[in-house]
Amino acid sequence: MNRPLVKITAADYHTAGEPFRIVSAGLPGISGATVLDKRAGASSNQELEQIRKLLVNEPRGHADMYGGFIVEPNDDGADFGVLFWHGDGYSTACGHGTIALGAWAVDTGLVAAEPNGETAVTIDVPSGRVQALVTQENGITTKISFRNVFSHAIAEAVPVDLDDGRTVLVDIGYGGANYASIEASKLGLSVEPKHLDELIRIGRQIKWKLNETPESNSQADERLNGIYGTIIFDEINSTETELHQRNVTIYADGRVDRSPCGSGTAARIAQLAHSGKLTKSMTLVHDSIIGTRFLGRIEETQTHGQSSGVIPVITGNAFQVANSEFLLFENDELDAGFSLR
Repeated sequence: MNRPLVKITAADYHTAGEPFRIVSAGLPGISGATVLDKRAGASSNQELEQIRKLLVNEPRGHADMYGGFIVEPNDDGADFGVLFWHGDGYSTACGHGTIALGAWAVDTGLVAAEPNGETAVTIDVPSGRVQALVTQENGITTKISFRNVFSHAIAEAVPVDLDDGRTVLVDIGYGGANYASIEASKLGLSVEPKHLDELIRIGRQIKWKLNETPESNSQADERLNGIYGTIIFDEINSTETELHQRNVTIYADGRVDRSPCGSGTAARIAQLAHSGKLTKSMTLVHDSIIGTRFLGRIEETQTHGQSSGVIPVITGNAFQVANSEFLLFENDELDAGFSLR
């Protein structure tokens, strides 16, 4: 019998439409004292890279696939750690993935859940320690809130020269990763699927033109630097209690987040708090390009060194869609998969 060279079992979830593929067993040893250290060496781990490429690329994944490898936490204060991955490598943060991991931890019994209340799932991620707060009613998960790391505004009105000759102004904020933000109307666009190709093109340009600027390299640990994504948003409505926006986040190298983007929402909360548009008594209603929604709020304000910022909490939900066993056979010529975008 022809036996597979690689056999990987994964649990697939979606958070507000964005996929998250979880692998908790069958992984090679990953060196590093902390999750951030493990991320730093992950791309040079050939066996791990084979698994990532197998799962993220076609025909087993797709251009915008996302997932995580479960690893040891930094210490006993967390339930587990995770390396977030996508089509271009490994990210420092992933809010929608954190929400999915909260659901997975409770669904699998890894963390014992309160069937009528809130259960905290504590996770070490490359950008720090986060929590997924899983709320259940009669044993059914009704919502999951993601309590993020310290998030803060970095710069406002940073000029970017686009390839078409226009100069646009963007804001830069940190929510576990650095994001540039710009209102879609400033680009002559709106956040709708019919404009997706142009949103990807411009979002990718902005990311790469800013990636080596001083504003994108403001974190104390250089491993957290660089622009991870561009958030392009529409202003929908504002009241005394709510600020409503719709966004699409173009992350990594032209990848598209179907959800409102968890760590991107955290960066938006920090930016909006800095500008005075969002207060602790308000909710950010954050919609995605496909119409799904996160609710964001400021849990507390903090100062870290010279930076004033917030601890944001973002609420959504996640649902399991599959348990899958992925195989690679010796005579498969597409051993690393492929991507057409």
